Amino acid sequence: MSLLELNDVHSYYGNIHALMGVSLKVEQGEIVALIGANGAGKTTTLRSISGLLHPRRGTVLLEGKEIHHMAPNVVHKHGLGLVPEGRGIFPALTVTENLEMGAYILDDKKQIEANMENAFTLFPRLKERAQQKGGTLSGGEQQMLATARGLMSNPKILLMDEPSMGLAPVLVDQIFDIIRELNARGTTILLVEQNALMALSIAHRGYVLQTGQIVLTDTGQNLKANDMVRKAYLGA
Repeated sequence: MSLLELNDVHSYYGNIHALMGVSLKVEQGEIVALIGANGAGKTTTLRSISGLLHPRRGTVLLEGKEIHHMAPNVVHKHGLGLVPEGRGIFPALTVTENLEMGAYILDDKKQIEANMENAFTLFPRLKERAQQKGGTLSGGEQQMLATARGLMSNPKILLMDEPSMGLAPVLVDQIFDIIRELNARGTTILLVEQNALMALSIAHRGYVLQTGQIVLTDTGQNLKANDMVRKAYLGA
């Protein structure tokens, strides 16, 4: 049984058929990359998994349990974490308060404190800015905060939507190093990323999405070497 599984998912925005039969799997301990051009349906796929958009057809299963009909907060309680596109931090709240918001489903105060300490260990920069308002952080720091917040609920799988967007190259390298570290610590990750080369370099497996359909899947390394992928997404 896969940790996460989508079977023939069809999602719509009004009459617009955004996902047309998407099927994919994420196994425990993997980094799986979902790549494609703008408008291909990558973010829609994550929305369909996280409960922000309910598919009209098909199923989404987390540890074998159907979650596609659930509200986002219920999906979250079942073990799914989301680092949204654009980071989505609370700019008027401090770093610590943002992290506390990520742990709202937890009742154990000691667990929350331990998760906070883990976040500060993984992101020392955030510890230095613990009482600073989120809106005053740099872009890279905000991405660190969004990622740390997504981890505060101890998710079984973390969905990451365009974590390198708008960052300088040196910060992109840093964010991808963090993703590798998270995975090495046991976090399963489904990664949507416009920077296909970086995403496939760290992914165990990948899927290529075109106009709402999966057109290719393989290991990350094989996709990097695939002629179609190289011409369409890697600038070869």
